[in-house]
Amino acid sequence: MAESRQQILILHLAVPDMGGATVAWALYDGARPADEQMQAGSQSDPPYASVLDAMHDGWRVIQLPSLPSYPRGSEYETGPLPWEYVLERMVSLDSTDE
Repeated sequence: MAESRQQILILHLAVPDMGGATVAWALYDGARPADEQMQAGSQSDPPYASVLDAMHDGWRVIQLPSLPSYPRGSEYETGPLPWEYVLERMVSLDSTDE
C-alpha cells in the first residue's frame, strides 16, 4: 500500500459563495520535497476557478470563512481578503500531480 501525504489548498474568493471566483491562493504540498513545497500564487492562474471546482476534483473543505464584522464607517476600507476557504486532500507519494 502506497504511503500518503496531505495537501492543503487555501483559496480566497471574491464573494462568500463557494462558486465565486478565486482571487488569491496558496498550496502546501506534503508530498513534495521541502524546498519546493509551497506554491503561493506564483502562477498567473489559480489551480481552481472556485471552491466548487476544487471539490469536484476531490478536495475536501475543512474550514469556511467567518462573516467579517466591519466597524461602522469602515465598510468600504480595504483590508485582508475575507472569504478564505481551506481545503485538503490526501495523495499517494507516487501520484503527486494536481
